[in-house]
Amino acid sequence: MIIHEGYENLNLIQPVVTIGVFDGVHMGHRAVLEQLVNLARLTKGESVVITFNPHPRLVLGEKTDELYYLSTLEEKKKLLAETLIDHLVIIKFDTYLRNMEALDFIREILVREIGIKHLIVGYDNHFGKNKTGDLEKISRYAGLFDFAVGQGREISSPEGVISSTSIRDALLKGHVENANRLLGYCYSLTGTVIQGRKLGRSLGFPTANMKPDDNHKLIPANGVYAVDIMLDNKKLTGMLSIGFNPTVNKSKGQKSIEVHIFDFDRDLYGLSITLFFRFRLRDEKKFESIKQLSQQMALDKDTAMRLLS
Repeated sequence: MIIHEGYENLNLIQPVVTIGVFDGVHMGHRAVLEQLVNLARLTKGESVVITFNPHPRLVLGEKTDELYYLSTLEEKKKLLAETLIDHLVIIKFDTYLRNMEALDFIREILVREIGIKHLIVGYDNHFGKNKTGDLEKISRYAGLFDFAVGQGREISSPEGVISSTSIRDALLKGHVENANRLLGYCYSLTGTVIQGRKLGRSLGFPTANMKPDDNHKLIPANGVYAVDIMLDNKKLTGMLSIGFNPTVNKSKGQKSIEVHIFDFDRDLYGLSITLFFRFRLRDEKKFESIKQLSQQMALDKDTAMRLLS
């Protein structure tokens, strides 16, 4: 996959294009991308994904304090590379693009710059100012500029159509196994290890406190999880606590993300780690004593090690 920062000076062959934010690059997205790749091969063209940075909602000002990504831009690049597309075009989303009508976007970017031959539109995809570029309007414009339009097929699960929204909802409820099934991979969170209160060490379970790299990256529901950990390209296992440590904190304070890595003893401060959510073990709970908390953590470790094995 070739990554292009911007759409100027491209030299694409018979481009077959799809457009979207592709947050999470989940199973629904992958069905559309498979359709894209197959059509490009059939027409002897190249498959092209157009996405935007920063996230359009940051520019549109749509409840940005409630904006939670399933994937950062760097994560999205890696996930899209797995789909065998030929080109990823990252367009800067700014006030100019925000105010561009669908017709102008098609004429100035898709036709003049990309040289589009075929567009695949997601089943719920819109673009252009005020999201007025729906399938009907796009099909009409396609006739003007001589390119074909098709609609990506929607993929459903027992819970309904697979979407980024449904996956966010599952994660915010702690349903990580359901979310992973819809994503097609284990949800992850990357951050830097920071200084903590070192309470875990006093309980016999030393933990690494993580600060996520992106403030908008979604953090799953409070609770205890069994996780895989990637550190220096080495895969480790552990258990993760997200929450306010109610047993030892009298006031609610600041939420913490603390991971206990099994069979590991090393100073990690300042290092980058990635957590992969595998199983949810239990809700966050306030125990009557530190001893009860320590006993529960021992049970959590046994359960996590059994599940992860």
